[in-house]
Amino acid sequence: MAAPKNYQRRGKLVLLYTLLGTLWEIGRGQIHYSVPEESDKGSFVGNISKDLNLESQELVKHGVRIVSRGRTQLFALDWRTGSLITAGRIDREEICTQSTQCLVNINILVEGRGKLFGIEIEITDINDNNPKFQVENLEVKVNEIAAPGTHYPLPEAVDPDVGMNSLQSYQLSPNHYFSLEVQTGDDGTLHPELVLEQALDREEEAAHHLLLIASDGGDPRRSSTVHIHVTVLDTNDNAPVFTQPIYRVKVPENVAPGTLLLTVSASDPDEGANGEVAYRFWKISEKQSPLFHLNENTGEISTAGSLDYEECAFYEMEIQAEDVGALLGRTKVLISVEDVNDNRPEVIITSLFSPVLENTLPGTVIAFLNVHDRDSGKNGQVVCYAPQNLPFQLEKSIDNYYRLVTWNYLDREKIPMYNITVTASDLGTPSLSTEIHITLYVADTNDNPPTFPHASYSAYIPENNPRGASIFTVMAHDPDSGNNAQVTYSVTEDIIMGSPVSSYVSINSDTGVLYALCSFDYEHLRDLQLLVTARDSGDPPLSSNVSVSIFVLDQNDNVPEILYPTLPTDGSTGVELAPRSAERGYLVTKVVAVDRDSGQNAWLSYRLLKASEPGLFTVGLHTGEVRTARALQDRDALKQSLVVAVQDHGQPPLSATVTLTVVVADSIPAVLADLGSVRTSANSDDSDLTLYLVVAVATVSCVFLAFVIVLLALRLRRWHSTRLLQASGGGLVGVPASHFVGVDGVQAFLEKYSHKVSLTADSQANHEIFPHPNYVDTLISLESCEKNDPLLTSVDFHECKDEAASIQQAPPNTDWRFSQAQRPGTSGSQNGDETGTWPNNQFDTEMLQAMILASASEAADGGSTLGGGAGTMGLSARYGPQFTLQHVPDYRQNVYIPGSNATLTNAAGKRDGKAPTGGNGNKKKSGKKEKK
Repeated sequence: MAAPKNYQRRGKLVLLYTLLGTLWEIGRGQIHYSVPEESDKGSFVGNISKDLNLESQELVKHGVRIVSRGRTQLFALDWRTGSLITAGRIDREEICTQSTQCLVNINILVEGRGKLFGIEIEITDINDNNPKFQVENLEVKVNEIAAPGTHYPLPEAVDPDVGMNSLQSYQLSPNHYFSLEVQTGDDGTLHPELVLEQALDREEEAAHHLLLIASDGGDPRRSSTVHIHVTVLDTNDNAPVFTQPIYRVKVPENVAPGTLLLTVSASDPDEGANGEVAYRFWKISEKQSPLFHLNENTGEISTAGSLDYEECAFYEMEIQAEDVGALLGRTKVLISVEDVNDNRPEVIITSLFSPVLENTLPGTVIAFLNVHDRDSGKNGQVVCYAPQNLPFQLEKSIDNYYRLVTWNYLDREKIPMYNITVTASDLGTPSLSTEIHITLYVADTNDNPPTFPHASYSAYIPENNPRGASIFTVMAHDPDSGNNAQVTYSVTEDIIMGSPVSSYVSINSDTGVLYALCSFDYEHLRDLQLLVTARDSGDPPLSSNVSVSIFVLDQNDNVPEILYPTLPTDGSTGVELAPRSAERGYLVTKVVAVDRDSGQNAWLSYRLLKASEPGLFTVGLHTGEVRTARALQDRDALKQSLVVAVQDHGQPPLSATVTLTVVVADSIPAVLADLGSVRTSANSDDSDLTLYLVVAVATVSCVFLAFVIVLLALRLRRWHSTRLLQASGGGLVGVPASHFVGVDGVQAFLEKYSHKVSLTADSQANHEIFPHPNYVDTLISLESCEKNDPLLTSVDFHECKDEAASIQQAPPNTDWRFSQAQRPGTSGSQNGDETGTWPNNQFDTEMLQAMILASASEAADGGSTLGGGAGTMGLSARYGPQFTLQHVPDYRQNVYIPGSNATLTNAAGKRDGKAPTGGNGNKKKSGKKEKK
């Protein structure tokens, strides 16, 4: 029996623990705090982070926030400490009016966990309000015949506080005629009454002044007072009496201002003026007073403002009727406001998790919605729903909150964005509804690999392509977005004919363009098989492959190769034998050729390009067979030479030729004789060529020897002229020739700078003109600076007075001519005009200037004046003795001699006593002067 009892006890314990666990889970969903009213802003309410099992620094991370609706947010979160604090001063009386317990409910949303927590905060009351009378002065009329013990109601004080902080007691100032009696109502309300203690005598004292004090029970105690003025009246023995002790009326909240609600009525059996009754509000709150109007004469109560069930659903007031004799009657009016469905539901998006990943599991929370209707009853009951054709549904959460969750998988590639319409409808009649639109974006995940439009590709490229040529473009499409759709291309490594595929082609990783890295040869490689990989940039990356076949197209890049007849290795010509008895169409031989190309580029055709005897042989166009076109005759030559051309059909066509020697003979000895004659003829041709070469070399040698002899003769003549000039110039004997640049250079220097000197080899007369001296650029000898030798020592300056005039130098003749072959230049055939102008070719001009400078250098060495001979300017050695300066203009006047400041002039003409003719001179006159 003990065992069954133990089992029963254990079962009861398990049931008890289960019940306690369930209660604990229910209790965990509601967190309770309390805070006194009128606390300063930022006052501590509760530790949210601790109660939610979160660290204070995790509040922002998990998106913890207050989502309760309301016009004014009473509380806030302190992110630093993780505490719930007050957002401002809280007035309990404004929030909960006269309610004994004031509770405020808020909701805390933890977005990171997708959970809502309900928080209940109790606002505790403090004694912050004084009991308050509606009037500060009250007049009470008492008939003098009133019997002692008569009660007169006094105004009540109102204290919005609750509990001990509310109104607790009344006190009356001491008086011999009146006392205070406080009645307690069923709801605990205190009603003060003035009690007559002894009879009054108006003639003794017509008025009495009393002070009524109302006090609460708070700490510190608060109170307020009202002054009561008691007026003693004459006799009036009937008080007004209302027809009903309590008036009740129901009115819809949408009544217009001025609508009559009800009429209170009181009767007074007295006659005359004592029977006239006046109505007034006796007890009404400050908030209710502006909403209602009471007609003092008729007792009609009407609305003075708009009623709102959501603001206040019930009004209570007291009406007093008073006659002229100060007799009073009171009644209570209760007004109930009926709700009308005049408010549409309100839908607030508390939290929205957008965008949402497309791989989100069903049941994931997308948004929190708060639904509220200010109406009551069925008018305030709201039903919320979403379209059923979308992968979302609404679920009821705590209080008036709904959760929008997924019930199916999402696919961004199909629908990247949803426009969700949420409809909230109340149950009123007629029903009111509200719609909100939620835009939800679906975020991409890398769930699609790149795809190619085709399973394989074929590309064609002609052979002999340039390196880097574009071959083909592959393109893969990835329906994802962002980095998940960025595709990169690569070629899978492979070995093709012993080389890696990367040595043949490469691919642009961004565009998918295939490039050739080498020049393909159709005869070596005809096709390539590649595997191209397209990979996206997602995490993890996805890829796909496609096969690409690259075919090399043949080009006509190979010349036909003749296989037969082949040339003998000893250098002789191949010989074919044809008997003299051969008839027309006799097959002499066949030319065999091949072409390494393919297709049309390898189609060969044969034709007879040249024959020693036309019309004797024919060549087959496609066979290459050499046949006789007619019967051989005795008059035909023994040796027939044929040139056969083999041509392909490519674009452009390429061809090769072969030379055939056909010997017409009937016997072998005749054939050998013919071959010997062929060799002898070849040797005689070689000997003739050798003779021609020997004659040409001997001719060139003779011409060169003649040129050297003429050059030596010109040099000797020049040397002889120089000796004569030195012998005639006495003042120049002591100066070595190497100290001068030359007589021409001295004259150019003197003409350009200090003075002008005319020197001739056959005259002792010198003419000198001295302008203003210029010693800046003076051409002097290098050794004269050291020895101080005079430049010119024996010059007769007195004889220059007897000269009639100095010899003037004529301008250079511009009408010079020489043939195209005589013009200086690199080839002697420079294209130029025939007017004798300077060549436009810069290279020829520099060559001529270089030769002139070389001649000037020779003159500077003292060996001679400028030039290799008279009027040759040193050019005869290069261009032959026929090239002289007689027909060449003098360009030395613009030639700069390195190492000096002088400018070369045509000193040779002056030295010979000849003035060059002008640009428009006559050639015949010039010739006469030369003869003289």
